[in-house]
Amino acid sequence: MVNQSPVETALSRAMIRWSLTKSSPVAETPRSWIFRVEQNGRNFAALKILKPVVAEEEGRGARLLQWYAGDGAATVFDIHGDTIFMEWLDGGTLGDPVRAGRDDEATIAIATVVASLHRPRDGELPDLQPLRERFQPLFKTDVRAWPQTARDLYARASGIALRLFDRPTAQLPLHGDLHHDNILSSDRGWLAIDPKGVLGDPAYDLANVFINPKQANNIAADPQRIAARADILSQRLGYPRKRILGWAAAHAALSACWDLAEGQPITGLLACLPNLLSAYDQA
Repeated sequence: MVNQSPVETALSRAMIRWSLTKSSPVAETPRSWIFRVEQNGRNFAALKILKPVVAEEEGRGARLLQWYAGDGAATVFDIHGDTIFMEWLDGGTLGDPVRAGRDDEATIAIATVVASLHRPRDGELPDLQPLRERFQPLFKTDVRAWPQTARDLYARASGIALRLFDRPTAQLPLHGDLHHDNILSSDRGWLAIDPKGVLGDPAYDLANVFINPKQANNIAADPQRIAARADILSQRLGYPRKRILGWAAAHAALSACWDLAEGQPITGLLACLPNLLSAYDQA
């Protein structure tokens, strides 16, 4: 018998464990392998096999997804080790309407998804990462890593983050990576996928909206779109507009720190950050 790779072994074990038929590879990402599988020859489902390097963080997100129990999020049927057996979603993402010029519609949909995710639930909470821990890369970054012309932006955004942590709010389980392309359409409506599993201020879950979706930097950086997004999210969810914008600015700076650490360009983030800071100042 030919030696199987670890992913082939995990796949064949999952097929047997959950009595699945036919599997076809869908994607390999830096974090996982994804397969579409068939159950009893009728229904499609997804298998996500986590890569060892990210298993801890991704496993935390998968257990939060399971805790959501399909309300506002893809349903997780079962988790075994680093393999997640879950609902198959093949609709488009919420990034599509934004890129087609329907940003308000997408923002309203995000508010609806967030309202579902933030509902109180029974059942024991999985282990989650405290939001302050998630922000350590921002606080620990050497400002000299930033382009000289953007260092004042870094300083202002870090100051806002510290102020937000100094005025704590309710601590809720957070998706932690809620952007347009992590929300997929389905026959059950728009559903979130790929949470990070964070615990903190509910307004933080909206932060990623303001620097997304991909291929729409012109929309994300537009002061009128920033204001309209903040209005819709604040009105529909009842979270303070200033906190929403504060987290948006702080998260844009955190994302820039992550990208700089990986040697990625931060041009798109630097297009958004000054406008997020001035929206926060005016709020």
